[in-house]
Amino acid sequence: MTASGLYIGDVMHRRLRPQVHVLRYRLFSLLLDLDEIDQLTRQLRLFSRNRFNIFSFRDADHGDGTSEPLRQQVEAHLRAAGIAVGGGAIRLLTMPRILGFAFNPISIYFCSNHSGAITAILYEVNNTFGQRHSYLLPVVDGSSRPFRQTVPKAFHVSPFMKMAMTYEFYVVPPGEKLAVSITGTDADGPIITAALVSKRHDLTDTALAKAFFTHPLLTFKVVAGILWEALLLWRKGISVHPLPVAPKMPVTYHAPDL
Repeated sequence: MTASGLYIGDVMHRRLRPQVHVLRYRLFSLLLDLDEIDQLTRQLRLFSRNRFNIFSFRDADHGDGTSEPLRQQVEAHLRAAGIAVGGGAIRLLTMPRILGFAFNPISIYFCSNHSGAITAILYEVNNTFGQRHSYLLPVVDGSSRPFRQTVPKAFHVSPFMKMAMTYEFYVVPPGEKLAVSITGTDADGPIITAALVSKRHDLTDTALAKAFFTHPLLTFKVVAGILWEALLLWRKGISVHPLPVAPKMPVTYHAPDL
C-alpha cells in the first residue's frame, strides 16, 4: 500500500460580510507522496506524469514551474525558513489534471520528518490572473492531532477580498479523514471561511474511474464555478479591489510566536 491516496469530500465557502454568500460542492483530490509519483504511473493505467491521460500530474503546475524536482524546491524553502525535515516524506494534496486540464486554487504540501510527524505545511495558492504564491508555516507538534496556524495575507486571490487580512488555518492531517479550514479575518473579525472535509480511498484505477464518472469534468467545473460565483458577488454589489503588484518573493515564510 502506498502513502498516496484519493480523498473525496465536500468543500464549503461562506462569506460573512458585507453580505452572506454560501456555496458548497463535491470534490476529490490526490494525496501524492512526491517520492511515489513515478511508481504510481507504473501501477495505474489512468494516471500519468507529465503526459496526457484521463488523470495526470504535471510538475510545472506546481512550485516555480521549472524542471527542478518539486521535492528539491520544497526542501530548499524549508532550509531557507530554518525548518528541519531531514529527508522525511513530502505529500502533496492537489487536484490532478483531468483530460489535460487543471486549476488548483490551493494545493497543500505536508512535510514530515523521519518519524512521520509533520514539521511544516506549504500552502501553494493560485489565482485566476496566472499568479502563484506560497505560505510556508511550521508545525509545533505534527502528530495526528489537529493543529492551527496563522499568517498575514500576502497574495491577491479574489478581486472581492481586500489585502488587509489574516488567514487562520485549522488542519486535521491526512489519515482516514482529512480536514482543512481557512478563515480570513480583518480588524472587524471573520470575513470568509472555506472548509474541506474528505475521506481517504485507496488510489486504484477502479477508484479513479469511479471518481471520473461521479465528478465529471471536475477541474473544468472548478474554473466555471469561480467565474459564476464572481458574477453573483458582483450582482450583490460587493466591492471589487484592483489587482495589486504580486509579492517579490515566491514564498512567504512565517514563524509565529510559539
